[in-house]
Amino acid sequence: MDNNKIAVGLDIGTTKIVAMIGRKNEYGKVEILGIGKAKSLGVHRGVVNNITQTIQSIQQAVQEAEMACDFKINEVTVGIAGQHIRSLQHSDYITRANSELVIDEEDIDRLINQVHKLVMLPGEEIIHVLPQEFKVDGQPEIKEPIGMYGGRLEANFHVVVGQVSSIRNVGRCIKSAGLELEGITLEPLASANAVLSQEEKEAGVALIDIGGGTTDLAVFKNGIIRHTAVIPFGGNVITEDIKEGCSIIEKQAELLKIKFGSAWPGENKDNEIVSIPGLRGREPKEITLKNLSKIIHARVVEIVEQVYVEIKNYGHEEQKKKLIAGIVLTGGGSQLKHLKQLVEYITGMDTRIGFPNEHLAGDSDSDVTSPLYATAVGLVMDALKRQERKKAEQEEVKKQQAQAPVIDEPVVTKPKKERRGFLDKLTERVKDFLDNAE
Repeated sequence: MDNNKIAVGLDIGTTKIVAMIGRKNEYGKVEILGIGKAKSLGVHRGVVNNITQTIQSIQQAVQEAEMACDFKINEVTVGIAGQHIRSLQHSDYITRANSELVIDEEDIDRLINQVHKLVMLPGEEIIHVLPQEFKVDGQPEIKEPIGMYGGRLEANFHVVVGQVSSIRNVGRCIKSAGLELEGITLEPLASANAVLSQEEKEAGVALIDIGGGTTDLAVFKNGIIRHTAVIPFGGNVITEDIKEGCSIIEKQAELLKIKFGSAWPGENKDNEIVSIPGLRGREPKEITLKNLSKIIHARVVEIVEQVYVEIKNYGHEEQKKKLIAGIVLTGGGSQLKHLKQLVEYITGMDTRIGFPNEHLAGDSDSDVTSPLYATAVGLVMDALKRQERKKAEQEEVKKQQAQAPVIDEPVVTKPKKERRGFLDKLTERVKDFLDNAE
């Protein structure tokens, strides 16, 4: 197998850890070669709270994926999420010394670096700075200002903030599991890449990824990410409610939710009853499905309403910001029966379930195309993109060296400067931190 074209995504979730190996086929689609899954024991609401258990779970998932396709995993692209992630909108500007020269990469970098100097709460750090629209000398709605003349360059930014210690803990787990950290990606962005089409991103869409510990939201409009949020509730809270409400153990509550659960109480008749074996010689418990769906409904309504508040914060009501493509639900929690109808009822927005088959090869296994693996598929896509970018940069260096005049002294050539995403820089910083911590 050509190792240069193979990439690995690692989704460290609250309920499960998934290692996914993929490559691009000749049609540019992503082919999944192997997948490994392990129960996540050391993660709570998307944040690592037990390093040892998380390392074991990562190793287990990685080994399973390696066995599935006989490939040795060395580098992984990992997703970060968790309740410590928040986002804010910010506007900033720079005044250029010479307005006779056209705006270039360096001006934009200067503006982005200025945003990085924003003062955050203790322990917090800026993860992502995403420029939205630019203004040049007051002229609004400019998508790409490079090559234009102007003295004042202004932009609106979507700034994603997180706790740097949580990110470093993830890096520590990966390094201790014997792996290299190739890249870091925000999980809602990875899920969005896997399940949304470009048309939806242009029209305006809200992606809701319901995981075990958290529910992630990403809002797109005109092809640009506009808003992200992490709500610290997910499928596990629903299971917890069933466990408490029906006085049963967690394993039974999870099975009940998956097999008989519904987000719409009106669906079940009063006489529909499920019997659950009692513990160690005790009488079996009888639970009506109507009661079960009432418990689920109450919690799901709470989660959906919190997400809807975030969507309204973006300004969905305004005509200019209207999300024409509505809502896309993904993640393990999106498989709950009648959830689509409930979300449509609460928000009044068109809703569909998002399957990560948008960029996958046609013959992909039906397991892989489940909403459960949306983030993992997105991380593999991101890792493949990173590889292509690295390869292009190396080829650019070779090309420049080949064109350089032959003289006695060695010529140092630099690759053409490409604007690096802040997550690339963050990856470098986490790597440096881990190397120095040795």
